[in-house]
Amino acid sequence: MDIEVPLKDLGPVDQTALSDAILALDEELWKSNTYRQQQYDVHTLTESIVLIFTDGSGWPNIEVSKEAGWDLLSEVAIPLMHDIIKQHYQPGGTIIRAMAAKLIPGGIIKPHRDAHPSFHAGHRIHIPITTNPRVRFMIDGRPYKFEVGHAYEINNQKQHSVMNKGKEGRITFIFDYIPPSQS
Repeated sequence: MDIEVPLKDLGPVDQTALSDAILALDEELWKSNTYRQQQYDVHTLTESIVLIFTDGSGWPNIEVSKEAGWDLLSEVAIPLMHDIIKQHYQPGGTIIRAMAAKLIPGGIIKPHRDAHPSFHAGHRIHIPITTNPRVRFMIDGRPYKFEVGHAYEINNQKQHSVMNKGKEGRITFIFDYIPPSQS
């Protein structure tokens, strides 16, 4: 959604329970769902654990499905997502995507804009789980640092990219919220 600024810091969040649950997952789980990596060139160097997802087919009458990550993370992810929505957005909408996304060490998400109409209508929220000083998130040509313990909304209608030159993966929990006025 075009939020008129590149990035909005939504402030502090307690993501501890979500972080603990994500970091306790077996490494092989990150490789089990490769849909995003196969369908979207910019995500080839990422891995993800998907809770809910839509490919957006038939917008605005879309199918949102629970994925394998639902059973692993929903118990701790849902209260956090709902708390962020309650504090910052119009209630009564729908979460259409939710996932833990890892950018592998040395990985790059090339500059792009999220083009599907669902991205024009939805808020894209990022909750950093892990990061390192060698991660650079660029939006509209400017670098931004995301801090663990905060939530952010990115303007996914502006060109954005991420590079991880660190030695460990950068993990972010991402969810897309469509407010009732947009659905």
